[in-house]
Amino acid sequence: MSQDSGYIPPTVWEPKESGGKFASINRPVAGPTHEKALPVGKHPFQLYSLATPNGVKAGVMFEELLAQGHDAEYDAWLIDIGEGDQFGSGFVAVNPNSKIPALMDHGTTPATRVFESGSILLYLAEKFDAFLPGEHGARTETLNWLFWQMGSAPFLGGGFGHFYAYAPEKLEYPIDRYAMETKRQLDVLDRRLAESRYLAGDAYTIADIANWAWYGQLVLGRLYDAAEFLQVQTYTNVVRWAEEIDARPAVQRGRMVNRTFGEPSSQLHERHDASDFETKTQDKLEAQR
Repeated sequence: MSQDSGYIPPTVWEPKESGGKFASINRPVAGPTHEKALPVGKHPFQLYSLATPNGVKAGVMFEELLAQGHDAEYDAWLIDIGEGDQFGSGFVAVNPNSKIPALMDHGTTPATRVFESGSILLYLAEKFDAFLPGEHGARTETLNWLFWQMGSAPFLGGGFGHFYAYAPEKLEYPIDRYAMETKRQLDVLDRRLAESRYLAGDAYTIADIANWAWYGQLVLGRLYDAAEFLQVQTYTNVVRWAEEIDARPAVQRGRMVNRTFGEPSSQLHERHDASDFETKTQDKLEAQR
């Protein structure tokens, strides 16, 4: 691996093209770049997302709520971050940080915007009294692990994932730095899951949904093609937990929502009705053309 040891930061930083995957979506300012209204479907909940790990959290949560019989029908609209949809004026009005997922609840007056994946999980859990224990101690433990994920996963995604999989050049120092931190985080989870079926105890909660989207998919070999590099199979308790959650039908459906990669049969670019999983996956749409 090469190592850029000669870089000296300038007195004043100026942006420049950095190369690498997703470089085109990065910029040093916020706000919209163009006018574009967001579509609104027939349901009170309007989800604007993409099936990245953070986006998967929202899709899984909605499908889990529906599986429990809650009145949580939703429209899921694709936000193509490669095309800059997140910088459209409509999306920025929902999430000024221009990150997916974002949610509008039109069942309130006025409509409620919800952004940040953890906030979406908590909002829906409280609204439907689901996947969040009511007892104070168990609720606190759930929130401990929910917020742990929100603070820890950037080291996995923006740190390890970026330098290992997406940076234009393989650099030893940042890969080693973030691989070490990712493995430490996996060990944190592994030790917890050695003593508990789920992160907050015996009940499956939003803490599991949030963490599974990142760490569960990592140990299942779905992130960054890094399973062998990180020796994820050694975290046996995380693997057990990840496989159990992965087998849930609602999780399998939620992973498909706003998915634009992988097998066409696993891609549901938009979701407006439960029947869409059977009739509007990308393989079926392509067969109709």
